[in-house]
Parts: sequence; C-alpha cells; structure tokens
Amino acid sequence: MRPLKIFLASLGFRKSVLGTIPPLGIMYIAAYLRTKFNVEIRIVNQKINNMPDDELVKQAKEFGADVIGLSMLTTNAYSLPYTTRNLKAALPDTLIVIGGPHVSAFGAKSLEGNLADVAVPYEGELAFEAVINAHFNGGNMAGVPGIFRRAEGTIVSNPGITPFVENLDSLPFPAYDLVDLKPYWNVPAMTSLMRRKYVSLFTSRGCPFRCIYCHRIFGDRLRVHSAQRVIEEIKFYIRDYGVNDFEFHDDVFNHDKRRLFEICGLIAKLDSKVKLSFPNGLRFDELNTDSIDALTDAGIYHCACPLESGSPRIQKLIGKNLNIRKYLENVKYMTSKRIFTLGFVMMGFPTETEEDLKQTIETACISRLHTATFFTLTLFPGTKIYDIVLKNNPGKLKNINYDDNEYAHMKYNFSDVPDKEFFYYQRKAYRDFYMNPSRIFRITRDFRQTRSLPLFIPEYFKRLLKGISG
Repeated sequence: MRPLKIFLASLGFRKSVLGTIPPLGIMYIAAYLRTKFNVEIRIVNQKINNMPDDELVKQAKEFGADVIGLSMLTTNAYSLPYTTRNLKAALPDTLIVIGGPHVSAFGAKSLEGNLADVAVPYEGELAFEAVINAHFNGGNMAGVPGIFRRAEGTIVSNPGITPFVENLDSLPFPAYDLVDLKPYWNVPAMTSLMRRKYVSLFTSRGCPFRCIYCHRIFGDRLRVHSAQRVIEEIKFYIRDYGVNDFEFHDDVFNHDKRRLFEICGLIAKLDSKVKLSFPNGLRFDELNTDSIDALTDAGIYHCACPLESGSPRIQKLIGKNLNIRKYLENVKYMTSKRIFTLGFVMMGFPTETEEDLKQTIETACISRLHTATFFTLTLFPGTKIYDIVLKNNPGKLKNINYDDNEYAHMKYNFSDVPDKEFFYYQRKAYRDFYMNPSRIFRITRDFRQTRSLPLFIPEYFKRLLKGISG
C-alpha cells in the first residue's frame, strides 16, 4: 500500500526584515504523524522565499497530496479563499485542514469564505491524527472533539476540547529533515540576527498566567519536556546539523525554576559551547540573580523582556500582574552581563489613560533595555479582552482589518485617549526611548551583528511615523 501523502504549508509572506523562523508547528505535527501512519510528507514555508500562492498550489498538485494542512496567523488568512479554491480545483478529492493561531482565534468562522474541509484549533498533533483516521475510515468526523468541519453544506462545531499531548517527552523531535535550514540562516530570526546556524525549539507548552489578550494556543497548564530530553535534543542538533545556537520559543521557559537550573547545568557541562536566545519565553519578574547567572553560564546572549505596560493599574486589568520593580531590577542585571535585551510594550488597552501611557513610556525609558517595540494592542476573537471591548465599546471593533499586515504596523486604539493624542504618545515612546546616547552606545556595543543594524532603520521610521503616514 502506497504511503499517504501529506502536504503541510505555513502561509504568509515576508515583508519586512523581521522574524522568519522554521515552521515549528507543522514540523512537530509532521514528526508526530510519521510515528502513526505510513506517510510521505512535504513541508513548505511560504514566507521564507515569498512563494506565490499559485506556486504553492502547483507544488501540492505535483506532490499528489491526499491531505493538505495549512497553518497561518490571522494576518495571513486573507489568502485562504484563493488558495483553497485553487487547491480544490487541482485536487478535488484532497482533504484540506487548516490550523494555527488564526483558527484558534476565529473558531468556526475560520471556515467561512474558503473551501477548507476542517479547522483544527490549538495544539495539532492528536487532533490531526484523529481527523486523518476518521477521514480514511468512513469519513465521519463527528467524534473528533473540538474541531470545526463542513457537513451537509453547513459548518459544524464539534463538542469537546481539542486534546493536548500530556507527556511531551513522548513526542519526536520536530521534522527538521523536511526543511532546508540554510535559507533561514541568512535572514533575521526572532532575535533579529542573521547569518548564523541555529535551530528553534519548544521545551514546554502552555502558560499558567491569565493575560486577557492571549490566545492560549497551548492551554492554561504548563507542560514541560524533562531536562534530560531537552539536552538530548540539543545534542542531536549539534551532532547532526552542526549547530550550536538555539532559539527557545516557550511561552514561559522559566516558570519551573528547578527545571531551569537543571537544564542550564546540563548545558554548561556539554562538550560543545552553545549559545541560547529567548525571543519569547522568559517572564522577567520570576527571574533572580541566581537564575540569570545560570542562564549566562549556559550561554544566553539575547532575550526578549515582555513588559506590556508600566502602569500597575493596567497590569492588574490585563491579568499579567507583572512586578514592575522586579522586572527593572532583572533587566538591569541581565544587561550588566552584556546580554542583549528587547522589550515588548503594548499600548491602547481599554480604559488606558494618558497617565497610564506616560507611566509605560517612563518605565521603558528608565529601564536598561537595549531596544523596545511599542505595539498598539491588536484584538482577536476568543480572548477575554476582545469580549470586554465587544461589550463596552463594540464600535471600535468595526474597522479592524487583519489582512496582509504586520502586527507592529497596526493602528488601532482601544484606550480612553483620542486617536491623535494616542498615536502622539506612541511616537513619543519611540523617540524618547531611542534618542538616548547611552542606549545607542549599548546597542552598538552589545548587538552581536553591528554591521546589520542599518537594515533595521527603515523599520524604525515606519514605527516612528505611525499615525502620521498612511
């Protein structure tokens, strides 16, 4: 019997100099499906070479896909109608499954306006396996919990919750053998560094915190790979791929403090000296000097430091409840180690006032962060903050357009501050933060690839002019 042919694609185009990494979500799914079925799998990341939609369809047809899985952010979902229509024309009997953050946010609505057959929210391995089994064993998917599907001309929401993998150590390593890593080594990754040999990985899934703007794609409960499993994976990439640079994409790597020290201790004992970056998953008020020292000994050189807001009132409102004093202390200690730090800041929360905005700007500016991105809040269905605005100020949701956009460029204001003043404060944040000679000196001193810094100047001016330029 011939192998089942599964074509997995990550949709979207690379339009700026920022953030392109291997498509980890579908790589984990591919690796898992290979353990369950006799399959041949092809992975395509549209973003790495800006593959046209027609070329993606052509490759799926030439591959002869029996199942097509499409993963996307909401900003890339605009291409679904065209892509699925042409995929169905080319491969009318092929099952098309969509997933990724867009489905997690929009649920059943993610099937509207396109020809995909099934939508899988949240974590994909177990649900995708169940969908394939149901499809090729009679076609009745009514028993697959939590998915959205077409049935007799309507969209049906199956009861139940999409299952999560309880024992992460039971999962195989992501299918790096199905992607060409070299193109990723020549464009900026999530750390904004390029021309380096690295791999990305998750060492945990889920987050126990209750931030009301979060999709919670991996659920509310932290599930972790054991420290030994993490080290086995790192050693595998060192041996088989010749890399010594690792990006961790966990939601909150450091919440399990004992595991952090165990992982860092094992890394420090490796024969090969490795480098670590955390473009996403460190909660800074849960660090201390000992854990920062352990990360430093393990090889950390670049990390994101999510602040979100410098206002204690807003911190409470959004459910993050960050200890701002502790955050600033740990950023200062981290940068004293010459570790490059990037702050994530959000502006435009419901009920946010000028005073709240001033507190946020002041907190970012007095910090020792090297760089910072001042996002305006983007709301997504399925989050608590979306429901708050829908209830209290639904008119502000009417003009949201996610299509073909970069999150850092979106221009929405859900605060109590008028638009003109609000975008003035966002521009002021960029101006006050970066027009600091000491900060500019530390950026040029500590950024690992100083020669590439000019590449980010156009992006800086795009953000600096938000609310003025079209």
